[in-house]
Amino acid sequence: MNVDGRILVIDDSPDDVTLTLRALKKNNITNVVDVASDGEEAIRYLFPAEGQLTTLPALILLDLNMPKVSGLEVLRRIRGDPRTKYLPVVVLTTSTEERDIVNTYDLGANSFVRKPVAFDEFLEAVRVLGMYWLLVNRPVGRPHD
Repeated sequence: MNVDGRILVIDDSPDDVTLTLRALKKNNITNVVDVASDGEEAIRYLFPAEGQLTTLPALILLDLNMPKVSGLEVLRRIRGDPRTKYLPVVVLTTSTEERDIVNTYDLGANSFVRKPVAFDEFLEAVRVLGMYWLLVNRPVGRPHD
């Protein structure tokens, strides 16, 4: 496994995925974006069957409320595996529940961002996320320039 500039969007809402992809494109974030439509698919993506190679994403945008496997369980699995424990994970959700915020940070999320309702606000949130997590942040394992 190696880390490249991919972004993994984990979200069960096709509308939210479309908005995220549009916001990335409008902000000239040209990284390859992979999409997992639920937590189970995300786990298969991040932890493929024995012998299969995968490229780890540089950034994960994770929704919390999904069918099959919740976002919290996906986060728990990411942080519990030495291959993925340092990947930047931004929880991007509609939830405003304080317990969701506390639980995501307890499980090791790097950031908790509420999805704005207005597209212009969402566009700005994605721009800031992309700039910070893909350009400014120096993750574990990234070579120095």
